[in-house]
Formats: sequence, C-alpha cells, structure tokens
Amino acid sequence: MTRSIPWLFAAAAAAALLSGCVTDPAMIEAGLAQPPAPQVDDAAYVARQDGSFAIPEIPLEQLPAAYRRQTIYYPSAEVPGTVIVDPASRHLYLITGDNTAVRYGISVGRSGFEWSGVATVANRKPWPTWTPPPEMIERKPELAKWEKGQPGGPTNPLGARALYLTTNGVDYGYRIHGTPEWQSIGSNASSGCIRMINQDIIDLYNRVPDGAKVVVLTRDGQVPTGLTLPTAPPKKVAKAVAPAPEIPPAAEPDRTIPDAGPV
Repeated sequence: MTRSIPWLFAAAAAAALLSGCVTDPAMIEAGLAQPPAPQVDDAAYVARQDGSFAIPEIPLEQLPAAYRRQTIYYPSAEVPGTVIVDPASRHLYLITGDNTAVRYGISVGRSGFEWSGVATVANRKPWPTWTPPPEMIERKPELAKWEKGQPGGPTNPLGARALYLTTNGVDYGYRIHGTPEWQSIGSNASSGCIRMINQDIIDLYNRVPDGAKVVVLTRDGQVPTGLTLPTAPPKKVAKAVAPAPEIPPAAEPDRTIPDAGPV
C-alpha cells in the first residue's frame, strides 16, 4: 500500500500540469500542455500627461491586438532585463523572469536598412533632441532645418523616450524610441531604429537600466553570430559637365578702302 503513495503524488502532479496549474516548458514544448494565456494591458494606451507634454490616447480599434503590450510565455536563456528584438514579427520582448516576457509591438527598418547583432543600452533620455544625419538630409532636403537638432516634443520623431544603443562601444546611430507615428507600428518603416508607441517606450524606459543587453535577431528570427549592418548606398557622383567648345574669335572685318573704279 505504501508503494502506491508516490504514484498517487506523481499522478496528481501530472494532472496539475495538464490542467494548467503548473507551467512546465518541457510539457508545453512536447505539446502536452498549453502555455499560459497572454495578459493584455489595454489600459496602457489611455491619454496621459508626461511632464509638460500631453500624450494622446491610442484608439484600440485601430491597433491590432498582436501589437498591444502584453505579458506572455516566452522561453529564453537570456537573463531578466534583456531586450530581444524580432524584426520578422515586429515585436520587442523584455525578459522579466523564467519563460516570461513583456511583448511590445514595434516598427523596424525598411528594406535596405535592416541590421542585427548584440548591443548595449549606453544611455536613455526623456523627450530627446533629434538630429537627422547628413545622409538623411540628403534624401530629404526638407529636414535641413533640423541639422542643428529638433527639440523634444510631441512631433519629434524620437517620441517620448529614447534608448541609445552601442556595440563594442561604437555608436552606429541605432535607437529604441517612441514615435508620434504610432500607425507605423507593425510595419517596416524606419531607417533602422526600433520604433515604439509612446506609452510603450515610457514603460520600457522605466524597466530597462543603462547597460542592459539588447539582442536584435536576424531577418529569419535567428540569434545573430555577429553585427550585420546594412550596406551603405553608393555615394552620388556629380555628373561631369563637358566644357563648352572654344569658339575662335571672329575675324576683324576688312577695313581697306577699295580703289575707286572708273568714273
């Protein structure tokens, strides 16, 4: 009779696993149990005041559920506090514990601007100044008015917060930042930076310290083996202007008085 007691405990534990009372990654990976349901935070997108700036409400009917902030089951070998960016799914994951992460919707680099690698949060700023790089001004001359920097504010492309990324101490110009163009979330629309809804970047800013690790997966969703940057476009070369052909000076008119003919 005593030998049946361990079996009863084992059976009870298995039943608990199958009923969802306990989350066992092995059972979930084997398809014998369902992962916990995502916890969606729809209240995150209400209007709010942030310092001297007002952040408008995001209409949920226009924001797909897949790109709303939520806590999900997410197996990972990374330590809590690590940020993982998946450009393929347009999601950013903040590891918060064993098999748990907060998932945010993002916008990533459009074609020709994708990158992958491991970076570090070197600095964080609220309502940062944005200075378009020279190559962006070359593509969009109307941005020349901000060549000295656009002050932070509701129309600033960096939005309410920015996390500045470096790799091996080098700043390649990549940021995780907010955006006033929240409709771009879920698309490939940026020049390589990671865009987030302003309410979401404020939440991430409050959770992630300087020095945090950021992993940007490859376009195939794989862990990068190194830093891969977009190929720089060829420099525009001014078309050579052919020199104007030399025109010989006009000949001086013959001013000799002809001999008078017969009278």
